[in-house]
Amino acid sequence: MNTPTLSQPIARRDFLKFTGLAGGGLVLGFYLKSSGASTAAEIVKPAAGMEFKPNAFIRITPDSVVTLVSKQPEIGQGVKTSLPMIIAEELEVNWKDVAIVQGDLNPAYGGQSAGGSRSTPNNYDEFHRLGATARTMLIEAAAQTWGVPASECNASGTAVHHAATNRSLKYGELVAKAATLPVPGASTVKLKDPKTFTLLGTRVSGVDNPKIVTGKPLYGIDTKLPGMVYAVYEKCPVFGGKVVSANLDEVKKLPGVKDAFIVEGTANVAGLMPGVAIVADSTWSAFSARKQLKVVWDEGKYANDSWAKFTAQANELSKKPGGSVIYKEGDTAAALAGAAKTIEAAYSYPFISHASIEPQNCTAQFKDGAFEIWAPSQDPAGAQTMVVNQFGVPKDKVVVHLTRSGGGFGRRLRQEYVVEVAAIAQKVNGPVKLTWSREDDLHHDQFRAGGFHFLKGGLDANGKVVAWQNHFVTFGILGAGRGNDTAMIPRPGSGASLDADQFPARFLENYQAEQTAMECNIPHGPWRAPGNNVFSFVMQSFIDELAHAGGRDPLELRLELLAQKRSGNYNAERMIGVTKLVAEKAGWNPKKFPRGKGQGISFHFSHSGYIAQVAEVTVSKDGELTVDRFVCVCDVGAQIVNLSGAENQVQGSIVDGIGAALHQELTLDKGRIVQSNFNNYPMIRMNEAPPKIEVHFHSTNYPTTGLGEPAIPPVAPALCNAIFAATGKRVRQFPISKTDLSWS
Repeated sequence: MNTPTLSQPIARRDFLKFTGLAGGGLVLGFYLKSSGASTAAEIVKPAAGMEFKPNAFIRITPDSVVTLVSKQPEIGQGVKTSLPMIIAEELEVNWKDVAIVQGDLNPAYGGQSAGGSRSTPNNYDEFHRLGATARTMLIEAAAQTWGVPASECNASGTAVHHAATNRSLKYGELVAKAATLPVPGASTVKLKDPKTFTLLGTRVSGVDNPKIVTGKPLYGIDTKLPGMVYAVYEKCPVFGGKVVSANLDEVKKLPGVKDAFIVEGTANVAGLMPGVAIVADSTWSAFSARKQLKVVWDEGKYANDSWAKFTAQANELSKKPGGSVIYKEGDTAAALAGAAKTIEAAYSYPFISHASIEPQNCTAQFKDGAFEIWAPSQDPAGAQTMVVNQFGVPKDKVVVHLTRSGGGFGRRLRQEYVVEVAAIAQKVNGPVKLTWSREDDLHHDQFRAGGFHFLKGGLDANGKVVAWQNHFVTFGILGAGRGNDTAMIPRPGSGASLDADQFPARFLENYQAEQTAMECNIPHGPWRAPGNNVFSFVMQSFIDELAHAGGRDPLELRLELLAQKRSGNYNAERMIGVTKLVAEKAGWNPKKFPRGKGQGISFHFSHSGYIAQVAEVTVSKDGELTVDRFVCVCDVGAQIVNLSGAENQVQGSIVDGIGAALHQELTLDKGRIVQSNFNNYPMIRMNEAPPKIEVHFHSTNYPTTGLGEPAIPPVAPALCNAIFAATGKRVRQFPISKTDLSWS
């Protein structure tokens, strides 16, 4: 079959192949064009005995069971529950009647990536229309059955009702009739008034929760196929290094080992890096054999890189003009020179790992020139493309099955583990599962980039901010410049590049942001709220510094800045709304706290969400930190889909943000990551999480957006600002453990 491209409509013949199912029933699917618009596909009445493959979004069987397909990758953000809820709301079905299945990669679904908190906004309107279209057809089927106008009928509780005659028909009784009806045009389908929602905005438990708590197989690492073998993959500890030789003959003789071989790779840190594969009859055998593996590496030109070297280089670069100006308004130098008071500060943060609880893994089989892949992926189409490009196979020869992921946080958008197992599968007769160790995960992550910020701020005699300058020294790669020159550019999508809209850009008369990139071969990629997770720490902490230097209340100064919007798409009114509300909910009053206790505030806009937070802490005289309370207000539009899931996302962001700020640090020495496991890369412990996390949603008349990322950026600055309020100690580097918090 020739798979339709994303710009083509689906023909009837192809649609039947995409949405075959066994037994009678109504199947409704739509095709999402790349523009985001939807076209209703054909409604088909399947013949009995056809093979079932759930590639339509809605299936209703004669017994009134409603099966909904979740097309987005489930990485713990809850979309496998929340997105089907949108369809179920419009379809007017009892949630207990709904079964959810995970869809594999299929062009019939449109986009299937999970990143940038886009799963909800990209699907919200379309899923409403899909559910409403099915409901409209079922109502019409009932009306025709009864010989009454459809306007006299209504749907609820997985049934259609005719109030005048007190008659009802369950959906299952209507599927045969509904399957014969034409699909109504989008303009004729009436969506529900949000005031009548009965499912959206309620608390719904995750559909996979029973399987998770009982240990049922769901995740990529749970994949098990007949005849499967198991693999590990050893790469050079220095990024981009190559294999010179390895003791393969000795390794092949070890218990359980079936094969061992060198994979040449491409030395591309975001693709198939060179390495040595060991294939065995179990993961334990493969891991055990790896301990006996001895590899001679060509470590390449980055073998002398270190964090100390980068720090010294950044300090030298800070004394020079930036390599590029990101945004400039007014005359910052003159404003600083004329300011009543100037403040300078240097902030820094290290590389850190995603450290998802499920290490990277993937299962693949190569047979008859085609790949079949089972992947915990945030971007299955991207995984497919990587295999196509790396091995030169046609796209329709790469089938990708989606599994649940044990954490993503942006890590599984970069999927070198997929091409690694594909390379191994080409040499194995049958399916092979590749499993990374925790050490692999820490040493070969697509890391959150480290960075250095050198700031200057100017205040007038009243403590008003009159100038802001930020020189951001980051990490990059050699990229094409003008003419025959080359320039150092930050890796796109990794958060290593400052953008022109980071607050307080466009809110001050005199503002300048510039950046300089240092050459670095460490692979870095998106880490939950890329860029924003550290830029917020820097910007909101420095605003706090300016407030205290000017004798101003930190809340008052922030509101003053927000009132000075000059340009851009930043909605200052929405941010003012959440900031005032969080101050109210938290009982903002920094002066009420005794020495050793403090309250800090911050806000940040990212991924379409406006978030404000207040942290309360206690710091003992010897510097022991206790996080007492976090209050968060979120404006992500008009409708919360699943209240339980939404709260979980915000609470998880707060705990994740605290943990990253407190402990997480990867250091580089001799071109390699020093830390190896959780013994020297500690994660947050339960007793370090705040006992009180209060989450409030501020509904505004804007489109509904996502929550996986926007709540994490304000966490660190709220925490650090509270620490300053308690101790007078300003945290300017991560992790916080590097700063002495003791006071007297």
